[in-house]
Amino acid sequence: MALIEVRSFDNGNPMREANSDRETRMSNHFSADNLKFPGDDRRLDLTDVFAFTSSSSPDKTVLIMDANPTGAPPPIPEQHQGPEFYPGAVYRINVDSDGDTRGDVAFTFVFSDYRDGTQTGTAWYATGADARRPEPAGEVIADAIPVTFDGSVKPVEKDQIRLFTGLRSDPFFADVEGALHGLEWTGHDDFAGNNVDCIALEVPSSMLGPSPTIGVWATISRRNNGKLEQMDRGGNPTINPFINPDGQKNLYNARQPSDDVANYLGPWSKVLEEGGYSAEDAKAAAMQDLPDILRYDRTKPAAYPNGRSLTDDVFSMRFAWLTNGRIGPTGLQPHDDMLAQFPYLGPPNPEQ
Repeated sequence: MALIEVRSFDNGNPMREANSDRETRMSNHFSADNLKFPGDDRRLDLTDVFAFTSSSSPDKTVLIMDANPTGAPPPIPEQHQGPEFYPGAVYRINVDSDGDTRGDVAFTFVFSDYRDGTQTGTAWYATGADARRPEPAGEVIADAIPVTFDGSVKPVEKDQIRLFTGLRSDPFFADVEGALHGLEWTGHDDFAGNNVDCIALEVPSSMLGPSPTIGVWATISRRNNGKLEQMDRGGNPTINPFINPDGQKNLYNARQPSDDVANYLGPWSKVLEEGGYSAEDAKAAAMQDLPDILRYDRTKPAAYPNGRSLTDDVFSMRFAWLTNGRIGPTGLQPHDDMLAQFPYLGPPNPEQ
């Protein structure tokens, strides 16, 4: 089997036969241009989105967004911002409940300044037109939500909703070294021992709309000259960092899923043709991830691409997608520190 490698995308052609060392992108970590964090601030970096049925209540759905990765494998330079959420930024989980690629439900979080090792947040729940407003809107679910940094679990409960915000172990697993060296998998998990800031929700499924099938994506926005600027977004794992060329990643982060097919069906199909698909099959494969919304039929078990659980090997799946199945699984196993119950992510790893 020929070795296919994801290049640094400088020439806009991400696929080639190669054995040389080049940069690669992984998960939604480091999703800005030039292998950087959005806004050059890791607290604005959306890493992963998960959607699955609650393990304790089959009539409830769990939605999780992670941000602020505290570790970065080489050659990515580490940044040393703290473990907190970006103060004043708008963190949002969006839900499309009718298949029109527009938000019908939104859970929005804004966090206070980080002082003396503490931080709090406020959460809103919005539907309809309010769910599409850039600013927080709708009903305040809870305020003064404690952000935990010490591994303790302090969920806030209100009206059958449970929510948690805090530092947790990063569940994403990937063989970055293997990707950097000719896609010869090493068996080393470069994300073991890393942490993320987690926003976890467990809500009655009825709050997400009457259809069993929903679409989920997350966004992070911060203020620039008094206006909100969307810095990162994503639903499907390992998309923008893998497939969009430098010079396009920041633009992608600022756009909305409703425009994805018009903007990206052509270029993504071309990338997939270079990965080994016919022209017709490339378009069909591109549409598996366009628009960039995580689709979840709640009548079926969550396993990516139907929702996403914490144990799904999305890194291997993305390479298989890019190469029409020519690249096999990395062989890595999910992290073993996850919890069986809410908030599901394991306690934070010690600082290294």
